[in-house]
Amino acid sequence: MPLPARFSQTGLGTTTPWLPDYYKDAPFAIGVGCTVTSTSTGTSYNVEHTFDPIFSGVFPSSVSVIASTSATWFQNTGISGASSNANGNYAFPVTGIRLNVTAGSSTGVITMTLIQAGM
Repeated sequence: MPLPARFSQTGLGTTTPWLPDYYKDAPFAIGVGCTVTSTSTGTSYNVEHTFDPIFSGVFPSSVSVIASTSATWFQNTGISGASSNANGNYAFPVTGIRLNVTAGSSTGVITMTLIQAGM
């Protein structure tokens, strides 16, 4: 069973994107849990995904890898504009997932945990 991947963001900004371990396997199933460890008001965050080739080896070598900052990111419909603990999932393949903190205290910490079904 795959180990959970954890990403924390302190203050505004995005985490390093994560490449799903079993992105070619079926079923593609990733559980997402986010924990807010800040008591500041106004905290807001999104879990986002991309279909772009931001990691080498995901697409054939004829497809050029692009920087994650150049990728098109889509908000997870279940964890968008969240301000407290939230959970959701991905049932469809994506090439990268990240946490994007859009508002809140510069000392507030939000942790995203991802667990993917697989071998």
